[in-house]
Amino acid sequence: YAQQKSGSSLPDAQDRAQNREAVSSTVSNATLTGKVKTALASDVGIGTVTSINVDSDNGVVTLKGHVDSVDKKAKAEEIAKKVEGVKSVKNDLRVEPAKDKSS
Repeated sequence: YAQQKSGSSLPDAQDRAQNREAVSSTVSNATLTGKVKTALASDVGIGTVTSINVDSDNGVVTLKGHVDSVDKKAKAEEIAKKVEGVKSVKNDLRVEPAKDKSS
């Protein structure tokens, strides 16, 4: 009884499991990023979040961009840490005071 391998390269169980894990991780990262952005946007104290970029990788959220005060930088990190699924936050936000428009 000889077993013949066909020429097709169908993934075996281990390959399928790794593929599912990779896809699941990507979806989870995107979902987490969305949750953090939503949390930041819905918080009135943070103001406009268009200057904050959010990235996530396996529960580690990175905040980049700029805010106009140290308080807003701390507030953004605090909000991100409260989002379900966030393990830690890397706060790379820069503080750039708003330019005075009256001058």
